[in-house]
Amino acid sequence: MQISSLKLLNFRNYESLDLKFSSKINIIYGLNGMGKTNIVEAIYMLGLTKTFRSNNDAIVIKKGKNIAKIEGMIKDDILNNYKIIISNAGKRIKIDNNKIIKISDYITKVNVILFNPDDLKLIKDTPSIRRKMLNIEISGISSEYLSLLTNYNKILKQRNAYLKNMNKRKSYNSTYLSILTEQLVKIGEKIMIKRKNFIDNINSYISDIYYQITHKGNLKIVYKSEFKDKNVENLIKMFNKNISREIFLGKTLFGIHHDDIEFIVDNEPVKEYSSVGEQKNSIIAFKLAEIKNIESNMHKKPILILDDLFSELDSEKINNILSIIDPNLQTFITTTEIANVDKKLLINAQRIYVKNGKVEEE
Repeated sequence: MQISSLKLLNFRNYESLDLKFSSKINIIYGLNGMGKTNIVEAIYMLGLTKTFRSNNDAIVIKKGKNIAKIEGMIKDDILNNYKIIISNAGKRIKIDNNKIIKISDYITKVNVILFNPDDLKLIKDTPSIRRKMLNIEISGISSEYLSLLTNYNKILKQRNAYLKNMNKRKSYNSTYLSILTEQLVKIGEKIMIKRKNFIDNINSYISDIYYQITHKGNLKIVYKSEFKDKNVENLIKMFNKNISREIFLGKTLFGIHHDDIEFIVDNEPVKEYSSVGEQKNSIIAFKLAEIKNIESNMHKKPILILDDLFSELDSEKINNILSIIDPNLQTFITTTEIANVDKKLLINAQRIYVKNGKVEEE
C-alpha cells in the first residue's frame, strides 16, 4: 500500500499544497512549528478519518476558513482517489467520488501505522488512552470490531441510564435489566476475544523486534480484562451478584470498557522501571509488530509514519530501528535535523523541506 500524491486545501497552516511521494522513504524536515507533522497528520486522516492530535477533527481547518480538504491517490491492488472534506458540521468521505456512508466500510481500506511522541502516553497515562489505541488499531484491520464496539457502547449507555433511573425510583424492571446485561456480556465477550487475539499476535513478534532495537531485554504486552477466562454464564452471575452496588452508584462496574494493557520488560513494568528512551523503544517495537501483524493477516503492507523519531534516542538505537524496517515499506520520517539521518538512507529518500507552511521537494 502506498500514497503517491497528497493535496491539501485549508489544512492547518497550508492554504494549498500538492505533493508527490516516493514509494519507499520520505523524509520531511524543518524547524519545529513549520508544518512537518501537519503533512503526516493529513496522511493519517486519509486512513483513519480522524486526527491523532485532538478529539475535535474540525481543529485541522485553517483559521478563517470554513472547510478543509485532504485528497490522496493511494494504491493497494489498484490506484484510488481518497478524499475527506472537514467542516464544523462534520466530515464527508469519498473514494473515487463515491460518498462513503459507513466509516466501517472505509477505515480498513487504508492501513497507516503511526509513531508520534505523544504515544508515550500509552505507557504513562490512564487505561482509557490504551483502550482508545486498541480500538483504533483493531478497527483498522476489522470492520466487524468497529460494529461490535459501537453496539457495546450503545448498550452500555442504555444500561447506565437505566441504573441511574433505578436508583432514583427505587424500583425497576428486572427483566429489562437482564436483557441489557446479557447483550452487554455477549458483545463484550466477542470484543475481548478480538482484543486478546490482537495482543497475542503482537506478542508473537514484539520481543524479537525489541531485542533487535536494544540488544537486551524481553518485551511483552499483558492484556488485562475482567472478561478473560470467563464464559457468558459466569459473567452474568458476576453482574447479578453486584447489582445492588451498581444501582447505588448508577453505573456499570464490569465490562470491556475497563480493559487495559501493560508493557512488561523482563517481568518488570516499563512504566515503573524504564527510562523515557526505553519507553520509546517499547512503543516503536509495538508499532513495528503491528506492521508484521497486518502483513500476516491482511497480506498487504501498511504505510508507516515515524513522527519526530530521532528525539530521545541515540544514534545506535535509531540505526537499529531503521535497519528493521522493510525497505519496500513506504515510510514517512519527520525530523528537525536532516544531519541526524544516516547518509545511506538519504541517498534513496525523497526529501521534503518545510518552512513556514511552504514546501520544497528535493
